[in-house]
Amino acid sequence: MTAGSGAVTTAETTHTWRSVASATGPADRAAAEEGVRLAYRLAGLPEPETVVWADSPREGASLVVRLTREGAAGRSVRDAVRTRPWATARRQLFDRLGSDGWAEHWALTGAQLWDGLVTLTERIRTGLIEDLAATAVASEAATDTPVDEEAVAKAAAAAEQSVRLTLLDAVLGQHDAAWLAAFDGQEGGEALAGIAAVARAAGWWWPYERTAVVCERPVALHLDEAGRLDRADGPALAFPDDFALYAWRGMPVPAEFLDELTGLTPRRIREEENAELRRVMLEHYGYDRYLKDSDAAPVQRDEAGVLWRLELEGDEPQVMVEVVNSTPEPDGTHRTYWLRVPPRTRTAREGVAWTFGLEEAEYAPMRQT
Repeated sequence: MTAGSGAVTTAETTHTWRSVASATGPADRAAAEEGVRLAYRLAGLPEPETVVWADSPREGASLVVRLTREGAAGRSVRDAVRTRPWATARRQLFDRLGSDGWAEHWALTGAQLWDGLVTLTERIRTGLIEDLAATAVASEAATDTPVDEEAVAKAAAAAEQSVRLTLLDAVLGQHDAAWLAAFDGQEGGEALAGIAAVARAAGWWWPYERTAVVCERPVALHLDEAGRLDRADGPALAFPDDFALYAWRGMPVPAEFLDELTGLTPRRIREEENAELRRVMLEHYGYDRYLKDSDAAPVQRDEAGVLWRLELEGDEPQVMVEVVNSTPEPDGTHRTYWLRVPPRTRTAREGVAWTFGLEEAEYAPMRQT
């Protein structure tokens, strides 16, 4: 195989696993269950007696908590099914490629997917922990009259700890795509064939001696250009049950918060006490529109543009430079741009220079664009 064809193969493999990671819709249950059984066989284990399906990682974690508490699942076999085969495959590939070769291979495969998947899986973990802890609190509060605050707090802490421990036994299915991409087609990767088959067909799963719990994939996934969860009119990530995550450009937001975005006013934005949510409101409303609708006044102007400064209670000031493109549009008009710059900016010229990575004294354009 030539270097060129190897690069193409690597790119194709990475693209394939990127598609696996972002796949939505019903799992291929037959393929996933066969992958589970294969993973057990490759680990030298008896196949699980039963495979139980869950509609989301939240339901899966809840099921595992119950099954392990009842002693119905047996001990976790994640180490044998996932950890040891992964370590063996990595060691073989590292020994064959060497330190530099491994680094290059990882950069072309798993690294392409890693950051986005780490962010996504951590967000799912956080969401389901919060959700199940809240459910435990609600259950405890419903049984006590009057409410025993100490008992409620203990129930929440116990539920959170139980879920966190349960998540240590999870295999991430499609969201393990980053490292599966690195070992796909490589010598030693055969031991991961079962895990890879589950990943191609389903979501998260939990391997135990007698029972494997496997989750459906999301029914909806919305990401922005930076790969962050992002949706203004509904859940950014949703599963077949009611487990869903809401986010705006990667920032978690309450579900009801999104309903307000279509009817925002400058007054409502000013009244928002949560600085992070207020920043989301401003991004959605538009800083330039907010400045205009708030009757804000410019603080400085020069040949580079107009500097605007917006003081926000409990947050850093939002400072922007209004610049006009000197090159006319086809209709003869000149487009206006708004450049967000650091709060320390004192002149429009300094702000424009900063966008080019320059100090104000270094910024000397022959023509403003």
